[in-house]
Amino acid sequence: MEQLGSKPANSCPLTPLGFLDRAATAYANSPSVVYNDKTYTWSETYRRCLQLASSLSSVGVERGHVVSVIAPNIPAMYELHFAVPMSGAVLNTVNTRLDARTISVLLRHSESKLVFVDYQFCSLVLEALSLFPRSTETPKLVLIEEDGLSMTPTVDFIDTYEGMVGNGDPNFKWVRPKSEWDPMVLNYTSGTTSSPKGVVHCHRGLFIITVGSLIDWGIPSQPVFLWTLPMFHANGWSYSWGMAAVGGTNICLRKIHVSTIYSLIRQHGVTHICGAPAVLNMLSNSPDAKPLDKPVKILTSGAPPSPPVLLRTESLGFTVSHSYGLTEAAGFVVSCAWKPDWNSLPDTERARLKARQGVRTIALSEMDVVDPATGMSVKHDGSSTGEIVFRGGSIMLGYLKNPEATSSSIRENGWFYTGDIGVIHSDGYVELKDRSKDVIISGGENINSTEVETVLYMHPAVNEAAVVARQDKFWGETPCAFVRLKEEFCRKPTGEEMIEFCRDRLPHYMAPKTVIFRDEIPKTSTGKIQKFVLREIVNAMD
Repeated sequence: MEQLGSKPANSCPLTPLGFLDRAATAYANSPSVVYNDKTYTWSETYRRCLQLASSLSSVGVERGHVVSVIAPNIPAMYELHFAVPMSGAVLNTVNTRLDARTISVLLRHSESKLVFVDYQFCSLVLEALSLFPRSTETPKLVLIEEDGLSMTPTVDFIDTYEGMVGNGDPNFKWVRPKSEWDPMVLNYTSGTTSSPKGVVHCHRGLFIITVGSLIDWGIPSQPVFLWTLPMFHANGWSYSWGMAAVGGTNICLRKIHVSTIYSLIRQHGVTHICGAPAVLNMLSNSPDAKPLDKPVKILTSGAPPSPPVLLRTESLGFTVSHSYGLTEAAGFVVSCAWKPDWNSLPDTERARLKARQGVRTIALSEMDVVDPATGMSVKHDGSSTGEIVFRGGSIMLGYLKNPEATSSSIRENGWFYTGDIGVIHSDGYVELKDRSKDVIISGGENINSTEVETVLYMHPAVNEAAVVARQDKFWGETPCAFVRLKEEFCRKPTGEEMIEFCRDRLPHYMAPKTVIFRDEIPKTSTGKIQKFVLREIVNAMD
């Protein structure tokens, strides 16, 4: 057996792009993408992606170049998940909730060569490019139009999206990766302006996470998937490629409205939905909420959904699954694997168990909760805390242009350190308890509390500031700011004025929703702010 090994026939690079190639044959005439009155088939989607990849190559996009897209969940956004890497380029999906200043930083950091821009975000992107230093080359722009709602292209755009599709070669031989370790996507973890964290994933990792996510959620052949989860969030938790693997129907919608979601569920027979806990709250609290005709599976991730929200959502006919993951892991890699005997438990106990993060999916090789100081596993007692660590095929290659952050998270001991604090229960299930970096998860968005604090300190009246998460029934969590003002200021700013000050300098979702003024902010003997005390104060308010 020592003479046997890798050969060209058994060592083709793993890539999720092949899922589309297969779907064009296996599900040729089945619906692939539905948007308003337009429906594409899988053979049409494959042809359109080939044509777009061909056009990208003809305008100078080469292997390894970064191509960005700023768009909502529309057909173009879905197609670009295949077309960009099929040209050999690296796909960068940009969070549409960011402001122009932040987008400018990310586009410069990624050295993006071309940006696809939905018509609704044209002014935002043009403002972002205007902030580039004069000596810096700006990326080319392609306009994504929409029937009846588009704008007239200007000299700022080299073409329209449909123009590039129409001019491309349907017989284009898509660019396969030379190695399965070749980069395929670049995703930024947050809107940080001081030190962008661009997560780079390879073809191999995305293949593994896609297959693992399909198996873990038990997705059957040809589901009907409603895109309430933004595709810029870790590429839609890999289901952008996963739907091609199983020949699913992608129901796209530009903007989330609860009434529209319920309407589309009934119109198209939706079977699967993904979304942050805020989506569950929207669905269960809306006046449009009525029991479903058929069960719909919904996968949620982020801050643990509260038991009351879980109970309300499931009472309507949704089957809720809870997961946990990171951009650095390419999606969710931990889920609350449900045990049949739990069905006999009281509602509140079932909801409590479902709110836990759970066990690793098959995309992970190993998971543990360890003492950060010793690296030793904590006791499986549900109370001994430690840092959650992973190892597996879907873990990122690293952070773009940031070797320090890469080596800090991917350690020489073979573990990826998440920065999240958790416990392991006696049954082996992991539960997230806190975030060592004080990340606030609001509506599925990660907010770094230190960045908000930096802006608060910019206010001339602020002496000290600290930001912690406050539980919110709609968003899951929102930033709550504790502020100590300078005594010399005669006119003290109001909480509303502080919030507006932050909104003027940050993406609006990052600004505090609550401001608490205090004469003193609790600190340790060494002068470090005691955020756990602040959290206790906030929890007592709710």
